[in-house]
Amino acid sequence: MRRDDLTDATCGIAQALGVVGDWWTFLVVREVAGGTTRFDGIQAALGISRRALTERLTHLVEHGVLVRTPYSERPPRHDYLLTAKGEGLLPVLLALQEFGDRHVLGDGAVTATAAASSAEAQRVHDLVGHRVADVGLPAHTGDEVRLRPAEGWRVVYFFPGAFAPGAQAYPAGWGDIPGAAGCTLESTTYATHHDEFVAAGAEVVGVSSQRTDQQAAFAEHAGLPFRLLSDVDLRVGTAMRLPAFRVAGTDRYKRQTLLLDPTGTVRHAQMPITDPAGSVTEMLSAVRELAG
Repeated sequence: MRRDDLTDATCGIAQALGVVGDWWTFLVVREVAGGTTRFDGIQAALGISRRALTERLTHLVEHGVLVRTPYSERPPRHDYLLTAKGEGLLPVLLALQEFGDRHVLGDGAVTATAAASSAEAQRVHDLVGHRVADVGLPAHTGDEVRLRPAEGWRVVYFFPGAFAPGAQAYPAGWGDIPGAAGCTLESTTYATHHDEFVAAGAEVVGVSSQRTDQQAAFAEHAGLPFRLLSDVDLRVGTAMRLPAFRVAGTDRYKRQTLLLDPTGTVRHAQMPITDPAGSVTEMLSAVRELAG
């Protein structure tokens, strides 16, 4: 269906579907957002025919969702990259993922964790061996940090949210959400073992969907010696399909941790994390084994 064929010209939903109106198109955007930007890679990931993929890529370029950037003149080859307009689809992908994880793959309950046998946990562990999205995020210290380390190893722990007393109250019912509690304990345990991680060759960073001012208040309160990164739109999570949940109108990361080598490749993953403090010592052992 062409956009011009839609009779509801004033409805944003109808008009958006004129641009991304079939499931293949959403999956193409998902792959590009995750760093698979070349034709053959997208085709291999999706198993779509070359003709169908060509049609959808051409359509997305024509509508300004993707832009073609040449990387070879002979033969002519291109990378397909998201434009600012294309990045506007990322929250839509996140909403679809949350709906699928919660209502299709899950039982409909709001949870900040997942069973070890769940599709969400499997998705996180499947990241081992893959490079993370090269996304820049603002840190609570005021600088921007690329998710891929510039050098050395990096532990990236994703957490639902932690607040300094008096800075902001936790959402109502926070303690009743399985897996939500424990962010302060996890962060302070990383702080306690920070020098050991550094000695083993790894930097520690935490990522949540909180604002940087909220993170700064918590980091000062907890005495954290490492940076917290703010991903308010869950750009990293959307690109890497990281499990998330929604509560009180805000999307938040489920608790999960990745160990990245100097190339930004995932070498170890933790999900689910049922013991926040114990997961830190387990990750320290993994760092010593893999990075030592």
